[in-house]
Amino acid sequence: MTDVRVGNGFDVHAFTHGGHVTLCGVKIPHDKALKGHSDADVAMHALTDAILGALGEGDIGAHFPPSQAQWKGAPSAIFLQEAARLAAQKGGRINHCDITIICEAPKLRPHIAAMRDNLAGILGMEASRVSIKATTTEKLGFTGREEGIAALATATVLF
Repeated sequence: MTDVRVGNGFDVHAFTHGGHVTLCGVKIPHDKALKGHSDADVAMHALTDAILGALGEGDIGAHFPPSQAQWKGAPSAIFLQEAARLAAQKGGRINHCDITIICEAPKLRPHIAAMRDNLAGILGMEASRVSIKATTTEKLGFTGREEGIAALATATVLF
């Protein structure tokens, strides 16, 4: 019998001064950047949390505490790779992941294929098993006021 586990992740980062945002490891030109201890890749952080949740392994902050200087400016791919390594170590296989990125700007549609391919490469899976969607909040809330970006993620892990 196969054990199917599902985990969810959510993350938010505020905007700061800058010239691009990094989402799913892809640099996207923008007149702002995301503020965070690492590279502030809100989508990759949510996905890392989703995988860790499916594994019963806590959250990204437990594995990569922002209080530790070694993670300052770190690429979020490191966090996602570690979550995938933990899944494999426990005998699991990440079967599917789904991410929703919530922002008014920048426009993400032109970058979604590159983001999918990048995540699929990091996770060692087919791009068809990675879903990335972008939406707005119709100008409501902090994302609607363009104060930051939020992301939701779900990951399915088979054992």
